[in-house]
Amino acid sequence: MMNTPLLMTQMIERAEKYFPKKKVISRTDRGIHTLTYKEIAERTRRLASCFEQFGIETGDRVGTLAWNHHRHLEAYFAIPCSGAVLHTINIRLSPQHIAYIINHAEDKLLLVDADIVPLLEAIKDNLTTVKGIIIMTDGELPETTLSPVFHYEELIAKGNPAFEFVTDLDENAPAGMCYTSATTGNPKGVVYSHRGIVMHSMALGLADMAALSERDVSMPVVPMFHVNAWGLPFAGVWFGTDQVLPGPYFTPKILAELIENHKVTLSAGVPTIWLGLLKELEENTYDTSSLRAVICGGSAAPKGMIKTFEQKHGIPFMHAYGMTETSPLVISSSLKSYQDELSDEEKYELKAKQGVVVPGIEIKIVGKDGEVKPDGKEMGELLIRGPWIASEYYKDDRTDGAFRDGWLYTGDVVTIDEEGFVKIVDRTKDLIKSGGEWISSVDLENTLMAHEAVFEAAVIAVPHEKWAERPVACIVLKEQYRDSVTKDDIIDFLTPQFARWWLPDDVLFLNEIPKTSVGKFLKRQLRQQVKEIYAKS
Repeated sequence: MMNTPLLMTQMIERAEKYFPKKKVISRTDRGIHTLTYKEIAERTRRLASCFEQFGIETGDRVGTLAWNHHRHLEAYFAIPCSGAVLHTINIRLSPQHIAYIINHAEDKLLLVDADIVPLLEAIKDNLTTVKGIIIMTDGELPETTLSPVFHYEELIAKGNPAFEFVTDLDENAPAGMCYTSATTGNPKGVVYSHRGIVMHSMALGLADMAALSERDVSMPVVPMFHVNAWGLPFAGVWFGTDQVLPGPYFTPKILAELIENHKVTLSAGVPTIWLGLLKELEENTYDTSSLRAVICGGSAAPKGMIKTFEQKHGIPFMHAYGMTETSPLVISSSLKSYQDELSDEEKYELKAKQGVVVPGIEIKIVGKDGEVKPDGKEMGELLIRGPWIASEYYKDDRTDGAFRDGWLYTGDVVTIDEEGFVKIVDRTKDLIKSGGEWISSVDLENTLMAHEAVFEAAVIAVPHEKWAERPVACIVLKEQYRDSVTKDDIIDFLTPQFARWWLPDDVLFLNEIPKTSVGKFLKRQLRQQVKEIYAKS
């Protein structure tokens, strides 16, 4: 067989050559832009040609602080296809963490949205490696104390539309990097190779996975600064998929309108995104019939939400699992052909699980006595390995704690059933150990979310003199139920569904549950909040 390298240059060149008429619909703060892949490719070449004037060499990191739009998509390819490394920076991290990761990655150049300039101004004196800042905007350059700054559109207007992408690269060379959102300590860097990105993109096209194809209209709601929007922009360009990029500060209403107006067929986001969209669909009427699937990851989706999407709105719902370290697709929930004969309730039990491992990836689930039995009950930590899985953290001593014996130790506690369906039970640090037995906060949360009055629910452990830890449920009620639902109502709802010792000792009604920068429940902060509530009572 020929030993040809897998490089990202092949992806953008394929779109340019075979899909020049396909479109990218990009929402910015000033309106909707529609560009063809022919235009995107030319602008990408122009941008790539500009990096030399900034002294960017092969392997140098170029950071982006930007929303989901066409300019960010151009940077997605211009940076790695010029031989540099695309570093997508999570703009929702704290200023201290953003400064840390820019310095730790040693970014030489930053591409920044205009509305994010004030954030960068606040930390500019702490940045040690940045030589220039390109501001991406539809309008004029904002007044800023940053220096030197360049206007994206003016810069690429002078760029070379016939620039030749760098092709003499090792497929294992770094193409991108992203840092974890870090609930504790500093974020950890993960580097993605050209080979890994290409193979992960290919997996997104598999029929039992996302099944992304040229005929789709893909709308990645998950941010492009969060694990590369789960790889959808890369795969979308390669496959010639029309893409809808929802831009900054979108609302559920804006998402619903984009779906209706542009006939979106596939979208992806975390559960909080889909909860918001469901609320919008309940209150207003939209045509969402084009959707063949929404993909949900980041944290477990409640079974009740899945049923509402499918039964009430006719929108197929797909659970998936991954993490920054895994590019991220690892597990996807597609029913097997013979499972179509199951009852609706049995199907939703399976759909509420994360699913079956993706072809090309291996998993192992290890408990205290070795590998767990595939009985859907025994719990263990999920271990992963494969061609798009990281092998280390970037220049970080914490590598040894997560990568051992050729496996990534995820810290996620799971079960696996006889059909190979994996279910996330909890993070190791979030499991509740009561009287020597484990209680899954995720199981309790997902059941609570099925209550008609509950908008959001998080369950945490609180110290207990006798049992070591006991669960407490923290709940945000839907507005119309805030004066009518009581603690007893919630406990009565749970009682028939769990063993008595699993039931929460208390139910706290909150206005909101703290979340991480990517929409997951921030349980460390929630525990502190609950501790303060009890201290005052």
